[in-house]
Amino acid sequence: MENWNYIGIEGVIGVGKTTLATILSQRFQAKTIFEEVDDNPFLPLFYEDPSKYAFVTQIFFLLSRYKSLKEITTREIFTRRVISDYIFDKDRIFASINLDDRELILYEELYKMLSRDIPVPDIVIYLQADTDVLMERIKKRGRIYERNMNKNYIKKLNEIYNDYFFHYEKSPLIIVNANNVNFLTNQYAIDALIEKINTVQKDIHYISFNI
Repeated sequence: MENWNYIGIEGVIGVGKTTLATILSQRFQAKTIFEEVDDNPFLPLFYEDPSKYAFVTQIFFLLSRYKSLKEITTREIFTRRVISDYIFDKDRIFASINLDDRELILYEELYKMLSRDIPVPDIVIYLQADTDVLMERIKKRGRIYERNMNKNYIKKLNEIYNDYFFHYEKSPLIIVNANNVNFLTNQYAIDALIEKINTVQKDIHYISFNI
């Protein structure tokens, strides 16, 4: 799809979304929108006590993601390409496993109001990796609040992400098996992904790199 204007990249924590968004934005000379994870003051508290801080953490992320993606106005995406390292739908994925039933009811009302203003990506790239791979990458990047990351939490996220994107129909979807690829050093993988971006039309497409 050579006439795309907005690409969203998704995947579980640590899979390499920001790295890929940076590389693709340079190749396509696109504007980038990065998720401001480190700006959420509740996130370290959430990892220490999820049940106590889940709701405030989620609402902060919801409003932050809304503010950032709202900047992708109709005018902007027709004058300059945009690549983001997340899509608005991800907020709902996290909310579904982190909030209790009462919190989720309130969250859903707010989400529905805000989501009306957010554009749907022309293409979504879903980076998929095994839980053990994700845990290793999370450990390697060394964020202090992630040092005691619960493997079961990442496993559950991975299962929900897979289920969600294997049934995704809002826009053309490219699912990339990211287990064995480092986009920083693998030019072949980048070129292959760009070729897929330029030719994708609809439905779900799969790419795997065993190199």
